[in-house]
Amino acid sequence: MKFTVDRIDHIVMICKDIQVTAAWYQRVLGMEREEYGGKNRTALRFGAQKINLHEVGSEVLPHARLIDPGSLDLCFVIAVGPDDAMAQLRACGVAIENGPVTRIGALGDIVSVYCRDPDGNLIELASYLGA
Repeated sequence: MKFTVDRIDHIVMICKDIQVTAAWYQRVLGMEREEYGGKNRTALRFGAQKINLHEVGSEVLPHARLIDPGSLDLCFVIAVGPDDAMAQLRACGVAIENGPVTRIGALGDIVSVYCRDPDGNLIELASYLGA
């Protein structure tokens, strides 16, 4: 093998309305909105990662074969427990779909709370047990 994958740098999310989607991730999850590329492109930054937003019908080439808003299941590791996550979701008027429930994350056991973003993507907010 000549190389191995180190980490995910960014993902691309297709949304119905970039303004609505970006505002939700800023308000509910505290992500930072960034305009980039000089072409009215929008990204959401958090930690050392980002989500590039493409509006359906205005996708940037190349892109996945199947592009549809609401087709992602995303798990974000958060630095607080599930009670704080649920309080934040409730304060923002976001329905809690499931949780808290115990799952297995990439690094071990997590406690997760689930909700949906404006496009219907399933959003998992996970806290590592013992962290």
